[in-house]
Amino acid sequence: MSSSRVSMTRTVKTSGGGSGGFGGGGSYGFSGGSMRAGGGGGGGRSFSSQSAIVVNQSLLAPVNVDIDPMINTVRTQEKEQIKTLNNRFASFIDKVRFLEQQNKMLETKWSLLQDQTTTRSNIDAMFEAYIANLRRQLDGLGNEKMKLEGELRNMQGLVEDFKNKYEDEINKRATVENEFVLLKKDVDGAYMNKVELEAKVDALQDEINFLRAVYEAELRELQGQIKDTSVIVEMDNSRNLDMDSIVAEVKAQYEQIAANSRAEAETWYQQKYQEMQSSAGVAGDDLRNTKNEIAELNRMISRLQNEIEAVKGQRANLEAQIAEAEERGELAVKDAKARIRDLEDALQRAKQDMARQVREYQELMNVKLALDIEIATYKKLLEGEESRISSGGGSATIHIQSTSSGGGGGGGGGSYGGGFGMYRAIYLHFKEFLRYS
Repeated sequence: MSSSRVSMTRTVKTSGGGSGGFGGGGSYGFSGGSMRAGGGGGGGRSFSSQSAIVVNQSLLAPVNVDIDPMINTVRTQEKEQIKTLNNRFASFIDKVRFLEQQNKMLETKWSLLQDQTTTRSNIDAMFEAYIANLRRQLDGLGNEKMKLEGELRNMQGLVEDFKNKYEDEINKRATVENEFVLLKKDVDGAYMNKVELEAKVDALQDEINFLRAVYEAELRELQGQIKDTSVIVEMDNSRNLDMDSIVAEVKAQYEQIAANSRAEAETWYQQKYQEMQSSAGVAGDDLRNTKNEIAELNRMISRLQNEIEAVKGQRANLEAQIAEAEERGELAVKDAKARIRDLEDALQRAKQDMARQVREYQELMNVKLALDIEIATYKKLLEGEESRISSGGGSATIHIQSTSSGGGGGGGGGSYGGGFGMYRAIYLHFKEFLRYS
């Protein structure tokens, strides 16, 4: 430990004329284990504090009237300066106590910070586990997103397939509707032909009936004429003419012709009628089949529309779930990043705060070490001074010398014991400080 030196210097200077004036300057200081007070000029006395204080009797004589009148002011100033020094020393002691309290407080903070460092490390591990959990959740959400995207693509493919099927069915329906319109036109034409042919058959039947009535009427008239008429025919070959057989034969021929004509007409009209009925039946069957096919297509279209609506709803739900999952993932990532930033900022602030407190603690430790060294030096000085005073081995000498700056030096002087009182007060303050510390 290096030694330290504390010195206090006090200088008072007055000027005046006349002999025996009190002037000059006085210096006070202590170094090592001795205290000394001295003054310049002539007529000074010294005394030792080993056994008793030696007082010069000549100094007890009345002071010369020619003494400098500023001596009282100088003494007052010296007393005030001693008080100021005592106050400064007391403030120094208070400052030392305050620094010791600050030192203890910083040591407590340092221990708390060390404990907080351990706790902060546990918190870091906990946050790392939480971040790892968030990352796992994010990976799970990413996998779920990829799965949902695959399902969405599959559903989009199904929707496209159903859309193509729906368009094909729409085209088929349009084609069938066109065919139905054409068939309806054909059926309407066939029906109109049937009506016309039925009208023609009725007309031909009426005509046949009319011709039959006319033929019967003519036949009756002819029979009546033949019945009422007698014909005599003379022939050379003398053969008899059988008119009855001839009439019967002619009649049979006409009847046969009429029957053949009627049979041919009936057969033709019956054939036409059957052909029209068969064509009408085929057209009706085609119409019924077309209606059934149209109904089936309508049912299929309705089913496909319902399936398409269900697929659209499922697609909308999947898209909403994907958007919600993406939003949750983004929010989770943002939250995790924000937490990580906050933790990093808090960790950086804690490191900076710790570094600052370590620096402050180091500075205070340096100040404390310097103060401890200085206090130890003061303690050694005071203990040496105390032992010297108590053993009477030392001496304190006070010299007072008066000088005149305007005339010759005077021989008068007086003793002054303020310096010893100052050192005694300093010693008592240090002793009290050491007792409390």
